[in-house]
Amino acid sequence: MNNAVRPRVAVFAKAPVPGYAKTRLIPKLGAAGAADLQAGFIQRTLSTVCSTAAYETSLWCTSDCQHPFFLTCAQTFKVQLIEQPHGDLGARMDAAFATLASDATPLVLVGTDCPALTTQHIADAHTALQQGDDAVFIPTEDGGYALIGLRHSHATLFSDMPWSTAAVMAQTRQRLRMQGLRWHELATLWDVDEPADHERWVHWSDKQKS
Repeated sequence: MNNAVRPRVAVFAKAPVPGYAKTRLIPKLGAAGAADLQAGFIQRTLSTVCSTAAYETSLWCTSDCQHPFFLTCAQTFKVQLIEQPHGDLGARMDAAFATLASDATPLVLVGTDCPALTTQHIADAHTALQQGDDAVFIPTEDGGYALIGLRHSHATLFSDMPWSTAAVMAQTRQRLRMQGLRWHELATLWDVDEPADHERWVHWSDKQKS
């Protein structure tokens, strides 16, 4: 019997509650519409990650992993639900790596805002870690990143970071250099946060269907 531990993927997701999810899109879509978009993006991301049985996948939920939507996701996609701890995004992400990442089981963490993310991106990220890189990223056009993978927790990559700004990836690179870490970057993608991003998503989605 093969008892090898599967590579791990953590998906970070905010509950699709009107007025709580995708707030920057509420002026365009309304609170309910923004929440519906969030639900669709979560399902899309889980479908991408779970389209192969290669990964041990966990869904890190905020603010309540007992939300009916998350319970349905757990049943549909066969993922473990873990409630995100308190703290800013960096503290919560570091908690995931501290809990799940090791040399034997590197962890790739993704959000749900990047509809262009594919199974190949996940596979390529794990390959980079398995080949010896300490970290792997998919940068986004807005200056952040859509994916981060680590073989160990590195709290300094997350502490006092100006999240949701164009400085995130640049400051992360600076911290990686200061720590002497070896990292790999996959091709830059785009995410959906602002009304212009949503327009791009609509056009991109229509093109994918044609």
